[in-house]
Amino acid sequence: MSVFTKLNSVIDEKGAAYVVLIDPDRKNEDSLESCVESANISGVDALFVGGSLMMDGKCIDRVKRIKDVSNVPVIFFPGGVGQLNSYYDAMLFMSVISGRNPHYLIGEQAIAAPMVKDIGIETIPTGYMLMDGGAGSTVEFMSGTRPIPMNRSDIAVAHALAGQYLGMKLIYLEAGSGAKEPVATNVVEAVTDALDISVIVGGGIRNPKTAFEKVKAGASIIVTGTVIEENSNLMSELADAVHWRA
Repeated sequence: MSVFTKLNSVIDEKGAAYVVLIDPDRKNEDSLESCVESANISGVDALFVGGSLMMDGKCIDRVKRIKDVSNVPVIFFPGGVGQLNSYYDAMLFMSVISGRNPHYLIGEQAIAAPMVKDIGIETIPTGYMLMDGGAGSTVEFMSGTRPIPMNRSDIAVAHALAGQYLGMKLIYLEAGSGAKEPVATNVVEAVTDALDISVIVGGGIRNPKTAFEKVKAGASIIVTGTVIEENSNLMSELADAVHWRA
C-alpha cells in the first residue's frame, strides 16, 4: 500500500491525519530519537522531515536515524534537493504555487526529478501555499516569495483551485514555521469547500483546540512542528483532537 493511500485511509477512518514535522538540522541533533519515540506512542500518523535551511552536512545521517526508530511513514518535506535521499518512504513533490519565483514553481523540481526517478521514491504531488502568519518565515525568505494575505481567502481559493486543476493531490496551506497566527479558519473553510482534494494545514498550531478548529473547518491533515520541539508531551493531545472520528 502506498503512503498516500495509507494517509487517505487514516483520514477516512479518523476524520483527519496528524503529522509531526521534524527539522533534521543540527539544532535538533540531541532530540531526534526521543521525538520519534514519542511520536510512535502518541497517535502520530506520519512524520514530515525537512527544513528550509541546513547548517551542516549531516541531513542524510539524521534522516536514517529517524527512519530506524519510526513506526510510521517518514515523508520528505522538501527544503532543497540536497536533502533528498533514499531513506524516506515518500516525498511531497511540491511546487510553491502561491509565489511567482519560477525556481520554486518548476526549477528545483526539474533538478530533483532525475534523482527522484533513480531513487524510486513515492511522490505525492503537492501545491504549497504560503499564507501570511504574521511573522517573516524562513521559507518566505529562502524562496523569495510573498505570502498570500490572510484576509484574502479569494486569492487563496484561486491558487488552490489552480493547483487542483494542475493535478496536485494535496494542497498545503502553510502559515510558516513559528507563525504568530495559524491559517485563518475562514480561509481553511473557503479552500476546502472549493476543492475536491485534501488540504494540509500547518504553521502556528500550538494547542489541541486550534487543531480541532482547523479540522472541523475542513482540513484533512494537520501539521505541527515548532510546538513539538518545545513540548513533545503535546503530541498525544493534538492527535486526539485531530482524530475526531476515532
